[in-house]
Amino acid sequence: MAHAVCRSALFVPATRAERIPKALASGADAVIVDLEDAVGEADKRSARQALEVFLKDTPDATFHVRINASTSRHFEDDLALCRRHDGIRGIVVPKAESVATLERVATCNKPLWPLIETARGLLALASLVDVAGVERLSFGALDLGLELGLTPGSEGAERLLDQARYQLRVHSTAAGLAAPLESVHPSIDDSQSIRLAAIRARDMGFAGMLCIHPRQLEPIHRAFSPSLTELAWAQRVLEAAERSHGAFSVDGQMVDAPVIERARRIMAISESVAGMNSVERD
Repeated sequence: MAHAVCRSALFVPATRAERIPKALASGADAVIVDLEDAVGEADKRSARQALEVFLKDTPDATFHVRINASTSRHFEDDLALCRRHDGIRGIVVPKAESVATLERVATCNKPLWPLIETARGLLALASLVDVAGVERLSFGALDLGLELGLTPGSEGAERLLDQARYQLRVHSTAAGLAAPLESVHPSIDDSQSIRLAAIRARDMGFAGMLCIHPRQLEPIHRAFSPSLTELAWAQRVLEAAERSHGAFSVDGQMVDAPVIERARRIMAISESVAGMNSVERD
């Protein structure tokens, strides 16, 4: 099953509705309007009201919404908002831990992006990915790390978080979901560290990253888009495949069916990215 390319998903607080058009015009592959972490408890209702007004005033806008967790008193009101508006393209579900919660959110009839942010969520992954409507997984490294008692930024923390990444990737593939999204990177201005984190996630089979600022988009998009070298290699492989039967070699390396499929995927991602850029220019 083919899935839409999503190299970046940019968060914008629902309390700052005036930033939503800027986020939509930023070039992010997806925008997530946040009703949860970026909104203080006292501002939850006004944030929901501001988003409602924006959706009514801007009927052509489309984006995802991160609702509050199922344990929050705002959960049902958030779901009601999501049901009312076609402009909400999908729902990001924080602290996803139970099939019952995802099934409740799925009644909104929109694609679900569960966020795995707890040990219970990790243990429940095998059942969560089979809920109808689940499209793509992501995770919250900060929340998960805090619950597990990890030291942020340490080698030990990354080793343990890699176990979570492994599970997200394997369960996504087994369930036929879109490739997962990497957690947010805390740095905004250090483009090199952002790009290295994105490359690492890409090499682990992730499709893209969650973003907290538009300045993160360029290094992330560069990391998750095929390079000119990769495109040239893929083109050589596919051209040689048309002339050959069975295994053959390109650049001194053996090429068989899995290598040909990788070349096809590289070309497909490049074509999708080019198409998205064309739409943005138009």
